[in-house]
Amino acid sequence: MSRTRTALLAALALVAGTAGAAVAAIPSDVGVTAVPCTVDYKVQNQWDTGFTAAVTVTNNTAAKSSWALKWSYAGNQKVTSGWNAKLSQSGTAVTAANESYNGTMATGGSISFGFNGTYSGTNAMPTTFTLDGVTCNVDGGGGPTDPPDPAGPKVDNPYSGAKVYVNPEWAAKARAETGGSRIANQPTGVWLDRTAAINGVNGGMGLRDHLDEALEQKGSDELVVQLVIYNLPGRDCSALASNGELGATEIDKYKTQYIDPIAAILKDAKYADLRIVTTVEIDSLPNLVTNVTPRPTATPNCDTMKANGNYIKGVGYALNKLGDAPNVYNYVDAGHHGWLGWDTNFGPSADLFKQAATAEGATVADVHGFIVNTANYSALKEDHFKVGDSVGGASVRTSSWIDWNQYVDELSYAQAMRNHLVSIGFDSKLGMLIDTSRNGWGGTARPTGPGATTNVNTYVDGGRYDRRIHLGNWCNQSGAGLGERPQAAPATGIDAYVWMKPPGESDGSSTAIDNTEGKGFDRMCDPTYTGNPRNNNNMSGALANAPLSGHWFSAQFQELMKNAYPAL
Repeated sequence: MSRTRTALLAALALVAGTAGAAVAAIPSDVGVTAVPCTVDYKVQNQWDTGFTAAVTVTNNTAAKSSWALKWSYAGNQKVTSGWNAKLSQSGTAVTAANESYNGTMATGGSISFGFNGTYSGTNAMPTTFTLDGVTCNVDGGGGPTDPPDPAGPKVDNPYSGAKVYVNPEWAAKARAETGGSRIANQPTGVWLDRTAAINGVNGGMGLRDHLDEALEQKGSDELVVQLVIYNLPGRDCSALASNGELGATEIDKYKTQYIDPIAAILKDAKYADLRIVTTVEIDSLPNLVTNVTPRPTATPNCDTMKANGNYIKGVGYALNKLGDAPNVYNYVDAGHHGWLGWDTNFGPSADLFKQAATAEGATVADVHGFIVNTANYSALKEDHFKVGDSVGGASVRTSSWIDWNQYVDELSYAQAMRNHLVSIGFDSKLGMLIDTSRNGWGGTARPTGPGATTNVNTYVDGGRYDRRIHLGNWCNQSGAGLGERPQAAPATGIDAYVWMKPPGESDGSSTAIDNTEGKGFDRMCDPTYTGNPRNNNNMSGALANAPLSGHWFSAQFQELMKNAYPAL
């Protein structure tokens, strides 16, 4: 429940209270009962030690080219961050001044801004506001309006009891495909993969458009909106197809031009009733473990990003700023079992996640959970073999496919990673998400039982659902299918199966394509490529004729539907 104070003072009282200065500022046609300004101060959300407030100030005097609103608190409230105004505080006195873009305030015009704050004890609302030194609204000495019911803490699992946002742009593309209407109502992630995406690219929907549409879909129900935060400086240092727009050193641009505007929108009181899930910077932190010197898979770009610390700084900053909104649930990317499942990767990655979660003002409390298999193809659960099996006295871990990994599928990996993260200091209620958008591996090639027990390779290869040539193959994989449909709380420790990667959006182009999106050509997307150390020099397994990453790939969409498991 929010609380509101809008108190108005009659013109005659204002004459006495402002020594006539306010009277001269009132336009002659406003009328004798007019007041120079009004303020609407709302506490939108409140919890044990903090709150989010929204303020709207309306000017009834001559038009202004700049403005400053001031008030004082009766308690120990402290403003910690804000948006759409420059906020400063000295003792109990707060000043909110215009930003460069909203200094103009017309006669009868209003400007809104918001902020987060802390308090202890009580959180009484201010009783007096002044706009450029003129008193706006005074309640005659009475106390604040009835206190609100404190906003409850975040729910344990945002997906429980909630609908999930269906992106109308993706849904339209799905419906336009033959047979696509069967899945067009499924919720998918909204990818904010460059700064321009915040306001919309090429006439498409921006972040506010999606959130406004989410409010329409929500109705009186609970609703989750899934956002992919994906624009780190030097992004995806081990690949080319998903390189981003920001250079390795442009951390300040990432903060001020990308994260800050997103955070300001998410904190808008208009969206306070949405449950906003952010999946933070996929493929970034794991690269700092597996693709840096002295690993044989090291790349110069990943060495650079480890040395300058901008992945750690960027993720920490995002968690801190996005986590300020009480209805935002941050999930950090944790790779997948075929990337981090080995002992040499598993523990060091978890330690790095904690390092990022405590950087740039973030704390582990800013992390609601982790997501695995984002935009990847690893099977959810392999039923025909497990990591403890042996054939002829040889462990299945010695097979070429498993290659000494400790995990054979995403569910076991996600649950183990969760338990380990809790053991090193993350919240005991930590939840995991698994992206199942493209890991179904159904169709006629799906095994119905274990492979032959001739040796560990025939046993594993004959029974595995994941039909990739190698676990390191990641681009537009041939034979893949839609996986489990999005659902809440499907297994212990798992908050949801999600389709964070929208099915039908390419991972990268199969040939070089000139573009202005900062996307390079990665040979792992070329079906003729014979590989590199990251896939043990195997063929790439990629589909031909693929467009740039993020662009619609009709042939892939059709193949995903054909091979869906469960079948459509």
